[in-house]
Amino acid sequence: MSAVELLAPAKDLETGIAAIDCGADAVYVGAGRFSAREAAGNSLADIAALARHAHRYWARVYAAVNTILRDDELDEAVRLCHDLHGAGVDGLIIQDVGLLECALPPLPLIASTQMHNHTPERVAFLEKVGFARAILARELDLDGIRAIRRATAIELEVFVHGALCVGMSGRCTLSFAMGGRSGNRGQCAQPCRRGYSLVDGAGRTVVADRHLLSLRDLNLTPHLDELVAAGVSSFKIEGRLKNKAYVMNVVGHYRQALDRVLAAPGARKSSSGRVTLDFAPNPDKTFNRGYTTYFFTGRGAEMASPHSPKHVGEPLGSVQSVGRDSFTLDAPAPLRSGDGITFYDRDHELEGSLVNRVQGQTVFPQKLADIAPGARVFRNHDHAFVAEIARSRPSRKIVVDLGLRETAAGLLVEATDEDGISASAGLACAKVPADKPDQARADVAHRLAKLGDTEFTARDIDLAWTTPLHLAASQVNGLRRALAENLAAARAQVRPTPRKTIVPNDAPFPEAKLDYRDNVLNGRAMAFYRRHGVVDIEPAAESGLAMKDRVVMTARYCLKYELGRCPREPRSTDRTTIPEPWFLVDDEGRRLRLCFRCETRDCLMEIAYEG
Repeated sequence: MSAVELLAPAKDLETGIAAIDCGADAVYVGAGRFSAREAAGNSLADIAALARHAHRYWARVYAAVNTILRDDELDEAVRLCHDLHGAGVDGLIIQDVGLLECALPPLPLIASTQMHNHTPERVAFLEKVGFARAILARELDLDGIRAIRRATAIELEVFVHGALCVGMSGRCTLSFAMGGRSGNRGQCAQPCRRGYSLVDGAGRTVVADRHLLSLRDLNLTPHLDELVAAGVSSFKIEGRLKNKAYVMNVVGHYRQALDRVLAAPGARKSSSGRVTLDFAPNPDKTFNRGYTTYFFTGRGAEMASPHSPKHVGEPLGSVQSVGRDSFTLDAPAPLRSGDGITFYDRDHELEGSLVNRVQGQTVFPQKLADIAPGARVFRNHDHAFVAEIARSRPSRKIVVDLGLRETAAGLLVEATDEDGISASAGLACAKVPADKPDQARADVAHRLAKLGDTEFTARDIDLAWTTPLHLAASQVNGLRRALAENLAAARAQVRPTPRKTIVPNDAPFPEAKLDYRDNVLNGRAMAFYRRHGVVDIEPAAESGLAMKDRVVMTARYCLKYELGRCPREPRSTDRTTIPEPWFLVDDEGRRLRLCFRCETRDCLMEIAYEG
């Protein structure tokens, strides 16, 4: 049976533990330096504590060391990798191949999505040079994932939920070009979420001040079975900057959804323990920009979030009428005092307010702002739901069967867990028959089952003694504690701990020429590619290249298609010509030139920085 992993983000120790408790099979974290989310770094002590908690359930912790590195940073990055190994992490997520030229610890290497893992040839190369897993490009469709699976045996990790990069991962230098903050160095300023006006080649404004590069969030819940069938190993939730409530909610949702898929024969989850949640997960109730399946089923899904890059919320209905201090919806509103609402004003700008009170379909907000009849209203903060998650105490327990039998010296209790791991503990005692056998049997079974302060829960208890014995409560409690400790130790001894040592080779890279978008920033990365047959290497943008007039983003997402102007699939009834080239202009007057590669199979859009 193939093991399927639900992989959760963790910005800190508390969030990581919550993710494990809500059912994650693995979590990924950033270390103090060299993480592609600079604001989500963690101390080695916290990472070690998270690993100890995760390993109780045979869950894993992966550390992201996935920025590109300068020559003077490589030695420090290697030391960090060894420190992370010592802290107990189970794999390293990297982008910079210069690290493969260094003496790394024997940990599995995971190729970051920043490495542009989008073709069978590239992923097969990663497998040949020693990577254990590749995180696939977000813009791949199902057929593309299947093609990679047919060409490789490497583990495949796929994003199934969360924020989307509009540009191809690792190929975007927009943030660096516009403000010097490099996404490949963990400092992306997210200029793709800014407002832009679309200007045509004649200088006319076609669309004014909209978030034209801002995408909805990914949600592949309906397609988990197809991904399992396609051979995906790891189902990844994006969000190392998201809060604990978000992570608990989304992890809980995907744990339940994946468990329904894995109930069929042929696959199993990759960690141990059954999760019990005391809240009902609902991804609509925590941060999202609306959902899309992106390119998973091909072009055609709604992808854009042009009116706002913020959390708009759950739709409630439309405004029927507006009073002096209230408005009335066209449907009953499931709102309560303290909830947050949003709506678009007459200029289609997103406004928001807290709710003071609700009377039937009439809502009394703290401020009405510029709300008008017909405006759609959303709830972006469900006060009761957030409070419910804050109070919740998810439970994750490993199921064990217990058996007690007599020995020459006294009693022996044995436990076998859901993974088939066994342990035992003995009690030397006088064999004094109990005065009340039935009560003694019930008391012993009850005390042995009290595993609540451990990671275990008892399912079956077999008391295989001919005559129930008189036992003090302290004796049974001590026996149970020793058994739990011994079983935890036995699990730790046999926990799967994959090791991987990189052996350099000369497998040919599928391309002979690399440009600045391939992110070669140090001499060891250059030596790596030369050994693998690359003859022409341009250094990364971060080496100090002038970015004016260079392509700073390549996207499969296409504004021409979004506006119904695709020459292959025209959807707009407006036949007015929009002269090219098209430009995006921000509120500071900076211009981005669009170039549409309609002749390519995937209809790519390139964005060049004009300054």
